[in-house]
Amino acid sequence: MSQREAEARRRRGESNAAVDRSSRSYAQILRTNVFSFFNLILFTIGAALLALGRVNDAVISVGLGLVNAAISAVQEIRAKRKLDRLQLLSRSTVTVLRDGRDVEVLPEEVVRGDVLHVRPGDQVVVDGPVLDGGRIEADESLLTGESDPQVKKPGDHLRSGSFCVGGEGHQLARDVGAASYASRLTADARQVSTDTTPLQRRINFVVRLVICLVVLMSGAILAQAALEGFSLVRVVQTTAVLSGLVPYGLFFLVAVAYSVGAAKSGGRGALVQQVNAVESMSNVDVVCTDKTGTLTTGRLSLAEVVPVGPLATADVQQVIGSMARSAAAPNLTTTALAAALPGEAWPAREEIPFSSSLRWSALRTDDGVFVLGAHDALAPHLSGEPLTGVVSERTARGLRVLVAARATDPSTSLRDDTGRARLPALEPLAVLALTDELRPRVRETIDRFLADGVAVKVVSGDDPRTVAALARQAGLEGGDPLTGADLERMSDPELDAVVARTTVFGRIAPEQKERLVAALRRQGRYVAMLGDGVNDARALKAAQVGVAMRSGSAVTRDVADIVLTEDSLAALVPARQQGRRIISGIGTSMQVFLARVATQGLVILGVTMLGLGFPYAPAQVGLTLLTVGVPTLFLTMWARPQPPDPRLLANLGRFVVPAAVVTAAVGVAIYALHYTSLLAGPPGGVVPAEVEARFEDWTGVSADAAGFDEAVATIGAQTALSTFVSYAAFLLILFLKPPSRLFAAWTRPDGDRRPAVLVAVLVATFTAGLLMPWFTDYFGLTEAAEPVFETVLPALVLWFLALTAAYRFRLLDRALGLDLLPEHGRPRR
Repeated sequence: MSQREAEARRRRGESNAAVDRSSRSYAQILRTNVFSFFNLILFTIGAALLALGRVNDAVISVGLGLVNAAISAVQEIRAKRKLDRLQLLSRSTVTVLRDGRDVEVLPEEVVRGDVLHVRPGDQVVVDGPVLDGGRIEADESLLTGESDPQVKKPGDHLRSGSFCVGGEGHQLARDVGAASYASRLTADARQVSTDTTPLQRRINFVVRLVICLVVLMSGAILAQAALEGFSLVRVVQTTAVLSGLVPYGLFFLVAVAYSVGAAKSGGRGALVQQVNAVESMSNVDVVCTDKTGTLTTGRLSLAEVVPVGPLATADVQQVIGSMARSAAAPNLTTTALAAALPGEAWPAREEIPFSSSLRWSALRTDDGVFVLGAHDALAPHLSGEPLTGVVSERTARGLRVLVAARATDPSTSLRDDTGRARLPALEPLAVLALTDELRPRVRETIDRFLADGVAVKVVSGDDPRTVAALARQAGLEGGDPLTGADLERMSDPELDAVVARTTVFGRIAPEQKERLVAALRRQGRYVAMLGDGVNDARALKAAQVGVAMRSGSAVTRDVADIVLTEDSLAALVPARQQGRRIISGIGTSMQVFLARVATQGLVILGVTMLGLGFPYAPAQVGLTLLTVGVPTLFLTMWARPQPPDPRLLANLGRFVVPAAVVTAAVGVAIYALHYTSLLAGPPGGVVPAEVEARFEDWTGVSADAAGFDEAVATIGAQTALSTFVSYAAFLLILFLKPPSRLFAAWTRPDGDRRPAVLVAVLVATFTAGLLMPWFTDYFGLTEAAEPVFETVLPALVLWFLALTAAYRFRLLDRALGLDLLPEHGRPRR
């Protein structure tokens, strides 16, 4: 092809241009996360509060939403950047034939119809056939998992992404750019496909349910406010309080828990790239793993030496060990033999190196000619009894079998008259059996998975017999292995029926690995896929958890949720424990969050129905940072690993409903008592001037203005209510983490005293805050007063007794008839 024609084809879009970037732009990511439905509500409320001069209320109302939006956006932008960096093809120049001569160009400058000159060490950058006169040995392990180089003759297809490791030839550029195999793999890998975890889905469900309830409740309360003629400030503040009922802090807590879990897992050899992957790993019940580079080190080890000639065993081992040490270009086989057998390097007079096309190597020394190769390649030249039985027995066990032999005539040349390699007549010396070397702790880790009820399946592009032998070596037993050809003939229902009971899959193409993962997911299984090559990338994306080896390809590492930094499967065990710790901690935190939300909602309904004003100001909602935010953060960090609870939502209801009903009932009574008593005024009807002045500061309403008495009654009642609810929230933690049998109405003590210490610190901190003007002013409370504590402390005793009875006697279950169901139960850890 001429340079002019190449330029014309490039202008027509027929060049080998790189694939497009990932689908979502930075602007789309920011717009989706910042301007979500819930954030828009918060922004509207915040803008109204700012317009009314309520800066503190505005910050409290919208701050947490902005923090969550920032966290989500940063995580998605980080993932986008990694996906955009994915590149299967190298940037090295390639050689094309232009105007009758070889010219070096960049891969993207190749056009359809170009003729590429392919030499050893070159990466194939387009798809197309080998042209006449060429013979190329292609390493396709990165694409297919096949560990042995493939011989490509004229007319055979060369795939982009493979490497030339032997031979030389020319290739026609038929499929370029987005149509090439490498580009299709890269495009698939760049697609954004993040799975939400079961815990995230449950949290989303709970938050959406709360939003629906808040919207309904807001409509009713604001309608009542409109009928009563509330001011605009009061309406906006009420809306801010109601929007604050949504437990949006759960998302922030989950993000923190994920980050801490990821950091701990990273220190144990599992680098977490997708923040929810640690929690996701704890839900896995099927692990699909590649073989080469994942379960194995990529090295070989000698399994057996079977003498079949005149030499004794020790002499045979010495000869083979010396031959392996004498190779000018050591490979995996000679390295394994040299490591396992004795011997010394011989001075070589002539050598035929191993190649995929020959499938044997030979060495001429002063002591004779020695040959090492595949049995079927050497068999026509071997003397004596056939070795078929010895070889077949070991091949059937999945071992790699070679034959060592020596020439019957030491003077015979290893090349013919044209210089091509040829085999002389041979005398067999030994049959060698080699096996893949397992990575350290693989068997121990697989045993741990199996003991935990996690199925393990080996999915590889290698020979099924080799894969099955490796699986047995790793401790996996199963039926006959399935091949890619078997899968090709199966419909999806047929595949679903056999995939669950099959352990080993061999000669599997990348798209078939993806299909296997899809079949398992259709059955409701939670799948982790482990791989190291580009051929595993699509399956890693399809699985709920994709795990890559650090030594694997860059593409696979970048699409993976977890990267094993020490190439050790054992790192998944502590990562799984971290995930269970997160689930346990978030489950406990959800109970605390939802108890607060339900309590506030019921209090608002109760007080509104009684016509006693509104029980909360936006600033008072900020107390949840102390009563909920700080405790849940520590409870999540201190949680102990627990299996995922399939009845999480049901158990949430069993804990939250009694806590909310009892707390709200006592809270409404306290609010009503203080509101009515303050509205009625002191016994003598005279309010001291200094007290009146302080209430003017707290309410922002002049004593001479209309509505001052209602404002005093409201803020006094709100202070009593907030004091009671805060203390109750602290004590509620002791029901979840009881330090003794006194608090063990919901669950048994677990011996961890840290939550009790935390409660003591929080109670002391809150009590001290009530005595500090800056604290009470910031949260919209009055200063600590004796009447508040005279009612709150006895109420806490009554609250504790009532809630203990509700949990101990399972009053909610009895009321709903749940105690009669066979599946009835609740946590009693």
